[in-house]
Amino acid sequence: MRRNVSVQPVEVDLRPLSARSVVLSLLLGVHPPELSARDLVRAVEPFGVGGSTLRAALSRMVAAGDLRRMETRYRLSDRLLARQLRQDEAVHPHTRAWDGDWEMVVITATGRGPAERAELRARLTTARLAELREGVWLRPANLRRALPERLEEVAQHYTARPDRPAGELAAVLWPLDTWSASARSLLSHAGRTRRPADRLTTFAAVVRHLLADPVLPSDLLPRDWPGAELRDAYRDYQEELADTVPQHGHRA
Repeated sequence: MRRNVSVQPVEVDLRPLSARSVVLSLLLGVHPPELSARDLVRAVEPFGVGGSTLRAALSRMVAAGDLRRMETRYRLSDRLLARQLRQDEAVHPHTRAWDGDWEMVVITATGRGPAERAELRARLTTARLAELREGVWLRPANLRRALPERLEEVAQHYTARPDRPAGELAAVLWPLDTWSASARSLLSHAGRTRRPADRLTTFAAVVRHLLADPVLPSDLLPRDWPGAELRDAYRDYQEELADTVPQHGHRA
């Protein structure tokens, strides 16, 4: 069982961005998620990706099903459109007033293989549920979002009022201090970073971190929780990117 423990700020672990990662990061940030080949050439240049490297990456991404090519434009595939929706929700979570109720999902299916169990765990985690014990998943009922499709085939869903104090239960379910410390480190790093490629790498890490934010009611969060500050920093970065990346339609 995971427990929330006090930690010091951590070193930022940034993943180097390949040409594919740069293209995906840019397309995931525009709405609708498509750009012309000419726009992509201009957009990736500040991040150290040359034209020949870009063309090779685009060919591989189309072949792999990451992108769809439509004449002179490239658009995210349906699979990655779902990822963009998750990213948008991480930046702009849809919440509702919390009245003390909790969502509880109890896994009832048996005989599933390791791959099926891992896939279900990933889907429940993406829905911002946390596992109290094997097969029992919880979270405060403060989100406006659908549960994973066909969940009723393998689980039952309840509304619950645990006897345990809500703040204590949240601290058991999520490593809140660890998440907060990592968010502070990302904010500090973003404030020091100036090179476009480094900033793109940093804010790609910010998005990944926001995807792991449990989005709890404010009453259950530690003091000075940096979730809103991290989201504001990412929105500011989207405005920064708008100067170099064409925006068709609205931005998230």
